[in-house]
Amino acid sequence: MALQPSLSPLIIVGSSAAPHTLEFFLDYVCPYSAKIALSIDNILKPLFDANGKYANQTKIIFRNQVQPWHGTSTFVHEASLAVARVAPEQFWPFSLALFKAQDDYFDIPSSDLTPKQIRQKLADLAAPFIGNDKKDSFLDLLALKLTSNGGVAVTDDLKYTIKYSRQNGIHVSPTVLFDGLVVNEISSGWSEDDWNKWLASKL
Repeated sequence: MALQPSLSPLIIVGSSAAPHTLEFFLDYVCPYSAKIALSIDNILKPLFDANGKYANQTKIIFRNQVQPWHGTSTFVHEASLAVARVAPEQFWPFSLALFKAQDDYFDIPSSDLTPKQIRQKLADLAAPFIGNDKKDSFLDLLALKLTSNGGVAVTDDLKYTIKYSRQNGIHVSPTVLFDGLVVNEISSGWSEDDWNKWLASKL
């Protein structure tokens, strides 16, 4: 559905002109979000890409769903948005890397780290995707502004994603929307057969 142009890298697969839209509201430190992210990559992307069964019919949009009860949630979502700026084509590969490394950002493993240390750790994780030559640009986007409470360079992008979630009443992760409506029956535990049956009934 609606997506500001600067966040076009959040379209994981499919054309912006595709008639149908699947939106996935996911948190990088949510185990259920990680599970459904793998389904997106392994099951849905092949179906919706240029050679897939449903090519040109549906686009998939990733929606950053910050869950503030996870202490590092804001930091990891900022990192993904910074990658979207410096290496747009690497947004989804880096997102998958974040999901796979999510244990490192759980509450206890990160409890003794400062925000700067967490951001440096995220820069190290991002480096293979964005290249060492863009690592400084990545860290610049995550550096605090000179004003005492102004956030970082991608704060406005993060605000957009949070406002979008709030106005649509999204609370839990994962939450999935199809053509703008919440689809409560979709589960992170769905198999390929489950997805195929559901898609056959919708497309």
